[in-house]
Amino acid sequence: MDFGGWVDEVPLWGVFVLTIIACMGSVEAGAMLAKTALWRKPEKEPDGPLGSLVGAILGLLAFILAFTFGLSASRFDVRRQLVLQESNAIGTTYLRAGLLPQQQRSEIRRLLRDYVDNRLKIKIGNIQEILKKSEGIHNHLWSQAESLVATDMDSELRSLFITSLNEVIELHQSRKTVGLQYRIPGSVWLVVILLTVLSMLAMGYHVGMSGSRRLRGMPVLATAFSLVILLIADVDRPGEGLLRVSQQPIADVQQMMLQDSP
Repeated sequence: MDFGGWVDEVPLWGVFVLTIIACMGSVEAGAMLAKTALWRKPEKEPDGPLGSLVGAILGLLAFILAFTFGLSASRFDVRRQLVLQESNAIGTTYLRAGLLPQQQRSEIRRLLRDYVDNRLKIKIGNIQEILKKSEGIHNHLWSQAESLVATDMDSELRSLFITSLNEVIELHQSRKTVGLQYRIPGSVWLVVILLTVLSMLAMGYHVGMSGSRRLRGMPVLATAFSLVILLIADVDRPGEGLLRVSQQPIADVQQMMLQDSP
């Protein structure tokens, strides 16, 4: 089972709610196990070793959550850098198109304006459609670049333009790969889920063994862990949730194009 795909199918609010339910359910299950153990054998387990065991499991869970957040945060930063690089590449290509013959110049700049408009329309529900349209524009842009071979123009200027256009295409592929394919692996999500359940189960068992019916602060602890998992899922999903990579650099390029267009 691909747990990464399963997590992606659940909306962010659902991830938060399901995590709280799993945490509280595990605590109650642990308390029931302790109650059953005490009923069969009234002697309580030593509080010191049991508390140390629970602390170790919680520490391991905290470590895994920090590791997982580091994975998602590093890719978030990569996505942000790629947006900036892409905006620079598009702007440079647009400006260098002004060095081309009139026929190619007008068509290439029109295509680049369409390309930027298309990039700013990306949403969760239309990603594949936008990517397909972007790649179609790439083909038209490259056809225009190929037509430059037959023109009588300086080879260095032609090379400068083709280099910047090639960078635009490469950055598109980089954003596509990092955003859609380089995600938190399903195996990591599985470990996070199992460790969360085991930690809450151990906590409930410890509380039950102490003779208390339940720990009053347990909902706060469950909510805290759920918020961290929600944050990890949010950062790992490009274009969804509260934490999104700003597309302002590309919007600035669009504004520059609009001012330059006739």
